[in-house]
Amino acid sequence: MPQPAMPSTSQPPSFREALGVWTRIGLLSFGGPAGQIALLHQELVEKRGWLDEKRFLSALNFCMLLPGPEAMQLATYAGWRLHGVAGGLAAGLLFVLPGAAIMLALALLYAAFGSLPVVEALFVGVKAAVLAIVVEALVRVARRALKGPMDWLIAAAAFVALFAFHVPFPLIVAAALAVGYLSANAHEVTEGAAPSPVRTSATLKTIAVWLVIWIAPLLLVGALFGPSHVLSQLAVFYSKLAVVTFGGAYAVLTYMAQQVVDGFGWLSPGEMLDALGLAETTPGPLILVTEFVGVLAAWRHGGDWPLLMGVLGGLVTLWATFAPCFLWIFAGAPYIDWLTREPRLSGALRAVTAAVVGVILNLTLWFALHVLFREVGPVAWGPVSPTLPVLSSFNPALGALAVMALVIVFATRSILAALAICAAASLIGSMLL
Repeated sequence: MPQPAMPSTSQPPSFREALGVWTRIGLLSFGGPAGQIALLHQELVEKRGWLDEKRFLSALNFCMLLPGPEAMQLATYAGWRLHGVAGGLAAGLLFVLPGAAIMLALALLYAAFGSLPVVEALFVGVKAAVLAIVVEALVRVARRALKGPMDWLIAAAAFVALFAFHVPFPLIVAAALAVGYLSANAHEVTEGAAPSPVRTSATLKTIAVWLVIWIAPLLLVGALFGPSHVLSQLAVFYSKLAVVTFGGAYAVLTYMAQQVVDGFGWLSPGEMLDALGLAETTPGPLILVTEFVGVLAAWRHGGDWPLLMGVLGGLVTLWATFAPCFLWIFAGAPYIDWLTREPRLSGALRAVTAAVVGVILNLTLWFALHVLFREVGPVAWGPVSPTLPVLSSFNPALGALAVMALVIVFATRSILAALAICAAASLIGSMLL
């Protein structure tokens, strides 16, 4: 398997030092992809210089082209870049596991007792803090990614296409790739040493190994429980979902919710909304909502062993969702340096970076509307159908918490402070009112 070259911007960290940083990132990875990408940039580029700006953005571009959670895959790439496959596994797993453990506990409590008022009160404050984190992340990512008029134009076009016309994310990426490729200078000379060649045989071996790691345990589940069992259904459904989730979790949530509620009948509409709320306000990728679904679906089909089945349901969905991410990264990461040295391909990836800013703006606005307003829905004006709020449904308490969180985040840039203060304020407010 190809091994990475060390970054040249600073002394490479020890594996133990990197483990501490991956753990910190996993515990603080609130805010969905926008906040998580900004956190990775802050920790890896700004604070420590383990990746330089160009390599970070090139890796981000590449991860945006892959199915699955782009922030988790970006962390996996960074770990691979520093310490090879072991580093990639450590970074990717620690990005997911803290949030997965929290989600598992919350899903089991929810399955046993229903929604908990204290937890709901805390999460109201967390939502407000997360909104501020996402806004600050958008500002910082845009400042670094948009360098010229063409970048701004591509970002604006991507936002309008998503927000007003609901154009599928893969089409936006394809359009950005085409614009960047055609407008790039084919004769531009790229600075820096040429990357080491990657052997096709090594890539094929990596793909074969990770296909077995991904699929073999799920085939074992099907063999033990039978194809009609809920665990087998979870394995098949989320394995399919893992290869079509281009554009991150937001791009596939509608389809997933429809299948989970109307197709399989695993959750009610209200429970699906609760699942999304928990996923948005806990650390880790938003796609961890799949774990909540897996726990509840298996719990309800668990017979005399609901707790055991709930845990197994969560584990099956986690494996089916995240094991493919390591396949994509370990097979594709060795080619990133080569891609960025080809002028036209580099131009195409730069255009994708600009489009990603528009995507993040759309995600930020989507999240803000759903946090600050109780009623949100599409409004059709001919071919344009943006999602807009019912102004009378504005939540003033959340608005006040969001303003406080914005002040904290922009003044201190402390994610922990914003989360702790807003959660505490929300809990105290709920107890007093």
